[in-house]
Amino acid sequence: MNQSNDLPPMTDEEVLDEFRAADALLEGHFVLSSGLHSKHYLQCARIMMDPRRSEKLCKALIAKIHIEPDIQLDKLTRFVSPAMGGILVGYEMGRQTGISSVFLERVEGNLKLRRGFDIPKGGNCLIVEDIITTGKSAKETITAVEELGGNVVGVACLIDRSGGAAKFGVKFVPLAEFFVETHRPDALPPELKAIEPVRPGSRGLA
Repeated sequence: MNQSNDLPPMTDEEVLDEFRAADALLEGHFVLSSGLHSKHYLQCARIMMDPRRSEKLCKALIAKIHIEPDIQLDKLTRFVSPAMGGILVGYEMGRQTGISSVFLERVEGNLKLRRGFDIPKGGNCLIVEDIITTGKSAKETITAVEELGGNVVGVACLIDRSGGAAKFGVKFVPLAEFFVETHRPDALPPELKAIEPVRPGSRGLA
């Protein structure tokens, strides 16, 4: 298993520079998957479309996980991601470590395991996401994995934009933090009200 523990850590700004270089840090008026509104959107799909860039960032995340005493990579059974955003991140981390990667899909609004995927009873699982805003999808994934008999040892993501608000009851390892204020639909600032919103997220997709 390549645990990538010999890399110097990437700073938050270095990670965000990768997003900027990939035109993946967007500015405007966005409705996030959480339903909150924001002037910034991190389009992680543009990061993951570049094999070299996705390899670099996931390698850095694996290295950061490796030094966490609460998460032992050599004892992990599965990387588990919620569709859609976390799928490619989970796959790339699995490719680099040799750990199996599976994902959950929404069925009638709930995250379910499909396609012949399985979670071994008692198997140690790490939840893998691309971007964490409120943590809703990751929390749903934790619940689903535990209901299937898996043991969730932590949550990891490329970017935490929750400002420290996302809590999971297990170790949380973001590669970088990028906090931008979010707003409820009924409490938008004037600068966002003046811009037509777009919905770039995937939570509502069938």
